[in-house]
Amino acid sequence: MKRLATRAALTVALLTLASATSLLGAAQASPVLPTLSLTLTKTSLAVGGTTQSGAVNVVSSATGTKEASAILFALKPGVTKAEVNAFLASKASRDPNASSKYGSIVFDAEVTPGQKSEAQTILQPGQYLALKGEGEGSPKSYVEFTVSAAPSPAALPAPEATVRSIEFAFRGPTTLHDGELVRFENEGYLVHMDFALPTKSEKAAKELVKALHAGKEKQAEKLVSGMPVGFAGPISHGAFQQETITAKPGWYVQVCFMETQDGRDHTLLGMERAFKIVK
Repeated sequence: MKRLATRAALTVALLTLASATSLLGAAQASPVLPTLSLTLTKTSLAVGGTTQSGAVNVVSSATGTKEASAILFALKPGVTKAEVNAFLASKASRDPNASSKYGSIVFDAEVTPGQKSEAQTILQPGQYLALKGEGEGSPKSYVEFTVSAAPSPAALPAPEATVRSIEFAFRGPTTLHDGELVRFENEGYLVHMDFALPTKSEKAAKELVKALHAGKEKQAEKLVSGMPVGFAGPISHGAFQQETITAKPGWYVQVCFMETQDGRDHTLLGMERAFKIVK
């Protein structure tokens, strides 16, 4: 399950920035939600808190890492962790869509060392792997755990806005508000990610959209004015994360840098659009 496809020079540069600042819009989740904790170190991953079905606030933290990511992978019935481990060690894992044979990427959050990231989702009963990614390779550490059926599953608070990824575009409001609870959902059949690149103005955002779509990496890189905001890492069809917007108001370009099987970034196929965050 390769973390992100980064063949283009621009992609590499932007994702390097993103690794240091992902999930700047992390949720300050409702205190009534059960908490699932994912604690990452350089060599380990620990799962704690509530492991029952229903709505959950996933709190991830990392120490001693540089580009940590916390991933929840729901196993298909009968699939073993040994099978997934063999997949991760194979060339097939370079395409995260191939992981659908074994299960679904239901949650994926970058974690800045020394900081906590929070996002809400719903977990179904079943067997899961918590995976620790670092850098551009496949995840190296994992912990298997069971999500049991809760007698009264917690319900998620209703989002104030929903942004959807499809093949190959984003759908939903193009104005988000600071402090607003927003759901970022993958309604496509392929694995998609959801990041936002800040720009200095509406004009710059529209120019960045054109440059990304045309594959003009050097021009696009000059139009990015700061650190990217991560709303969701690569997640499978039907997966979602919701969080409270805390990113700085201004103009952004929403992007998916996953790759097709022939090596094209999804931005070349239309997965970028300008939007703004307001107070």
